[in-house]
Amino acid sequence: MLRMDPSTLRRAAEQLKLTTEEHATWHEDVLRAIFCDDLASEHGASAATSHRECAFGRWFYDEAPNGLRDQPAFVAIGKEHQRQHQIAAKLLRGARSGASVARADFEDFVATSARLRVQIDYLRSSIEAALGNRDPLTGALGRIAMLPELHDLRAGLQHGGRACTLVFMDVDELKRINDEHGHAMGDAVLCGVVAHVQEHLRSHDRVYRYGGDEFLLALPGADLEVAFAVVSRVRDGLADKLFVAGPRGTPLRVTASFGLALLDAEEPVTESVNRADQALLLAKTAGRNRVIKWDAAVTTSTRWRKIDVDASR
Repeated sequence: MLRMDPSTLRRAAEQLKLTTEEHATWHEDVLRAIFCDDLASEHGASAATSHRECAFGRWFYDEAPNGLRDQPAFVAIGKEHQRQHQIAAKLLRGARSGASVARADFEDFVATSARLRVQIDYLRSSIEAALGNRDPLTGALGRIAMLPELHDLRAGLQHGGRACTLVFMDVDELKRINDEHGHAMGDAVLCGVVAHVQEHLRSHDRVYRYGGDEFLLALPGADLEVAFAVVSRVRDGLADKLFVAGPRGTPLRVTASFGLALLDAEEPVTESVNRADQALLLAKTAGRNRVIKWDAAVTTSTRWRKIDVDASR
């Protein structure tokens, strides 16, 4: 799954659509030049660097976001696109000299063009899937993929993988912010918090919007001690950050509470999530703006959580 800012993904999807359409026109021009003796329509397609100079090539090499570049489909697109231009150049050189089109070269051109379309469609589908599984407000991952991905992480643990810590995060007093400053300000706070968290995590860490002002973080490869240190730095930075200017320029600072628990290879995923949830509850009831690790000796209940947290907001 792609992990990129939704606005970047949407822009990439738009650019991919536009440059693909322009490349289809280039493809038609090449065929017209070869079979209709309209060599003026080739627009430099026979140049050795034409794969970098066409509209699609300029996007691919110079404008595509870095987050796409390690995707297998993106890498395959680069190879097929360059190959397509190389074959086109060979066909056009033959057309200029008046030679007949070699059947093998033409079939190679057709096959390469088909493979390129398949890889472009696959990349486009990956972008659309990533956008479809994103929270439209904050850009965090949605809950649809959360449990399957956590199950995959748990399976890795069962086969000797490194520890993974789950983190429940709750934005403190968001209801008060909404009541005092309006829901638009509350939405801005949620976006700012998620952006801050993602900025301070690794590229393979996961941030899911669990619901409302709650988020679940998955930190693969991090045990409780490492995760506690990382999340504490995130919490400290958040508390020191001036997010948005409230009405009449009033500074608005935001804090969050965090509950940590290991993803347990011997327990259902939902039990590990519940443990992180219980640790979050303790952080909230202990005064908020805290990071607390799950302790088997301390238990809470969903019913108590609802009464206590709702009353404290």
